[in-house]
Order: sequence, then structure tokens, then C-alpha cells
Amino acid sequence: METQVISSIFLIIFFAVMIFVGFYTRNMAKDVEGFALGGRSVGPWLTAFAFGTSYFSAVIFVGYAGQFGWLYGMSATWAGLGNAFIGSLLAWNILGRRTRIMTQKLDAKTMPDFFGKRFDSVPLKVAASVIVFIFLIPYTASLYNGLSSLFGLVFNIPYWLVIAIMAVLTGIYVVFGGYTATAINDFIQGIIMLFGISAVIIAVLNDNGGLVEAAKRLSEIPAENWEHGAFSSFFGPDPLSLLFVVILTSLGTWGLPQMVSKFYAIKSEKDIHKGTVISTIFAVIVAGGCYFLGGFGRLYAERIQYNETTGKPLFDTIVPTMLSTLPSMIIAIVIVLVLAASMSTLSSLVLTSSSTFTLDVIKTVRKDMSEKSQVSGMRIFIIFFILISAVLAVVKDSFPGITFIAQMMGVSWGALAGAFLAPFLYGLYWKNVTRASVAACYIWGCAIAVIQLFVTLSGTDVSSWGSFFGFIFKSSINSGVLAMVGGLIVVPLVSAFTAKMDASAVDEMFTSFEKKVEVPQKEALD
Repeated sequence: METQVISSIFLIIFFAVMIFVGFYTRNMAKDVEGFALGGRSVGPWLTAFAFGTSYFSAVIFVGYAGQFGWLYGMSATWAGLGNAFIGSLLAWNILGRRTRIMTQKLDAKTMPDFFGKRFDSVPLKVAASVIVFIFLIPYTASLYNGLSSLFGLVFNIPYWLVIAIMAVLTGIYVVFGGYTATAINDFIQGIIMLFGISAVIIAVLNDNGGLVEAAKRLSEIPAENWEHGAFSSFFGPDPLSLLFVVILTSLGTWGLPQMVSKFYAIKSEKDIHKGTVISTIFAVIVAGGCYFLGGFGRLYAERIQYNETTGKPLFDTIVPTMLSTLPSMIIAIVIVLVLAASMSTLSSLVLTSSSTFTLDVIKTVRKDMSEKSQVSGMRIFIIFFILISAVLAVVKDSFPGITFIAQMMGVSWGALAGAFLAPFLYGLYWKNVTRASVAACYIWGCAIAVIQLFVTLSGTDVSSWGSFFGFIFKSSINSGVLAMVGGLIVVPLVSAFTAKMDASAVDEMFTSFEKKVEVPQKEALD
């Protein structure tokens, strides 16, 4: 009863703040640039936290932390560190400045819009929009994963009601305030995540006798081909599979529309430097903390739930089980933490989906759309995408036999990053990228995802496909890495044999990097 009261108070305060921010920022979202990009004047703290909270959702805290912590033990922390130094630090340094400069030069407001203008191709823009629409919707629906088991610790309410509350409240502040409301709320939600994950780690370790004692107990648990020490070792029992996890969850952010769009809105040069540091520290604490926490999941092996058919653990129950014995105050903090993580990522995804669909599909057909109509369209599609994601989440939970939705969620990340990472990265740095190579990379990334989806849904035994393909398609993680890394080869390879774009037009785009301030603009924004 005490936990319910404390959690309810925290949630009421949290919801009230979120809605207030939405109404407070509504006057900043009256035109397209204000609604979709915050007027390209968002400061370093808001941008960095928006980047981090879009990156890390309840899927990581509940699902991935439990799953990878169980499989790799304490070495799962490498995934969090990879997210920090590859997915955040390198992403900001390699993509941040150039993305801000070229998207402003091209007046591109979305990733498909960037492809359309950078490569002077409406079909490439529309195709990218379709890919975003197909693969971002199930990805959005996955954000509700884990909420049921966590809310079940405290509240005896139906799962669909939890989904409805989260969807409605997120919709309110995004519809009213657009990107600015999302960024401000992301900052608030990020603060909650930082303090929340720190408190949970301390509480769980104390519950197990401290770090040294917990690590000692973990080292005594046997693993395949190990007598002891596997789950407390530096690289864990399966370093190769862990490496693929690090690559997918870290490098993948470079090609996700909702992540790179944060760079479109950076205000100034000094904000890039500050944002890089803030974003990296945030990722070290949140992502590193989540995976580190999950590494101790096997200490609760006797209490977690298992699949009755396969005997394998239900990964989404591991972290909630770890939390079930903690004090009421900690559980209440975790409830708000997970809800904040989910709402921040949901708001980013639906804003990306709605702006992409409105500006890159609807406006392509209706070229005379006014600013007011475009903003109204984005608001309508925000509601639409939130509704669809909520319905998919409820259907998935209510009918476990419908596996298509769950598997689509699993391949979404790899499909989007596989299709977009290489064209976006090369498009910022290399003048000789061709339209055909971009189209080829779209096909490559989506084809790998479709093959993986077929393999998973049909239950195909891939062991007979050879050691390489058998390893690649045994999981959506491995195939996602193939899609991304393969795209980095496909684009230059196809570009070498296909028609080049008009050199003068491309040169004009790249002049934006050489604009003289005190140094070339590729080194400092004015």
C-alpha cells in the first residue's frame, strides 16, 4: 500500500509537469521549422538530453538489460560503454557539425528530405519515407515492452490502461509543443533517468551484499564450457556475440532518423562541444548502468519466470524480479524512470514519423500546402502514429500467438540503420555518392531485414546455411550488423560503376562547409 501511494504521488507530479510543458511551449510551434526542429535554436543541454533519452527507453532498461545481462553477465556493460563512446561521442563528432551545416544549406527538415535534396531525387525521398513508415511503427510499439511487468509490481491495473495513459499524455505535449516541448520534457525525463538508475544500482548491490560479494556470487555460476567465472569475466562467455550487440546498438544510431534529427536543431558551435560531453556522460551513466545492473540477473535465477515450453528465462521478467525486493521509495522511482524513458523515446519517434510523412509524402503530392496546413498535418499524424503503436502493443500482449508484430520490432532497428546509415554518412562527406548507390543500400538494408523476418517467423533452421550465414541469420542482432556494415561497402562499390551527379550542383552543396567564419564552417558554426 505504501508503494502504491508513493508511486501515485510521483506519477501525478510527473504527468502534471509534462502537460504543463506542452501548453507552455505551444507558441513556439506555430510554423514548420518551429514545430519540427525547434527553430534550429535548441541549446546543448536540451539537445544532448533529447539525443540520450531518444536513444534509451524502457526496452533497454527492462528488456535488453535483462536479456544481455543474463547471456553475458557483467561484460554486458560493454554494450553500454559502446553506446556512450560509439553511439554518442563519435556520432556527435562525426555527424553533428556536418549534419547541422548541410541540412540548413539544403533546408532539409527530415532524413528523407535530406536524401531527396542531397541527391536531387524525389523517388529516393519518397522511398525513404515509406521505409520509415513501415519499420518505425513496430519499433514505436516496442517501447511499451516491460511496462506491464513493472507496473504489476505496484498497481493492479490492466496493461492496456497503462499503454493508454502513456500514449495520451505523450500525445498531449507533443501535439501542443512539438520539438521544443519534446526537448524540454526529454531534459526533465533524462534527469529522472540519471538519478533513477543510480539509485537502483546502489539498492540492488546493497541487496546482494555489495559489489564485491555480488561479483563473487556471480563468478560461482557455471556457464557452457566454463566451470566458473564466466559471468564476472572481462569479456564474458561469448565475446563474438557480445561484439555484435555492441556494434548494432551503438553504430545503429548513426542511421536512425529520430537520432540524427537532433543535430538539425543545434544552435551554435559551442553547443556542439557541450552537447558532445553531456550526451556521452549521460550514456555512460544510463546505458552503462542499465547493462551493468542486468549483469547480476542470474543471482535471481530461482525467482524469475521461465518459458514452460523451452525452459528459457523470460527476459522481460528479470529486471522487475530484481527490483521486487527493494524499498518502496526505490520501486516508485523506477516506475517513473521507466515511464519517463518510454515517453521520451515515444515522443521522438512519433514526431519523426509524423514530420517525415507530412513533409516528405503528403507535401510531395500537395505542393501548395501552407505552413499552417503542414503543422496541422504533423499534429494529426502524431495522433495517428501514437494510436497505431498503442493498438499494436495491446494486440501483441493480448494475442501472444501473433508473432509477426514482435518480430517486426526486432528487425526494425537493423532495417532502418542498414538502409540509411551509409547513404547519410557518405552523403555528408563524399561528393561522388550516386543515386543508384543510395537506392541499392535501401534495397540491401530492407532485404536483409525481410530475410531475417522470414527466418524467424518460419522457424527455419539456418545451421545448414554454412557457418557464416548460419551465424548471421540466427538472430536479428547479427543480421542487423550485416545490414549496416554491408551498406558501408555497397554505397562506394555501386557508386564506382554508376552515373555520377552533376558536379557543379554537388560542389555548390559542399561550399557550405567552406564558408569562412574565423575558420572553415566545417570546423565551427557561425
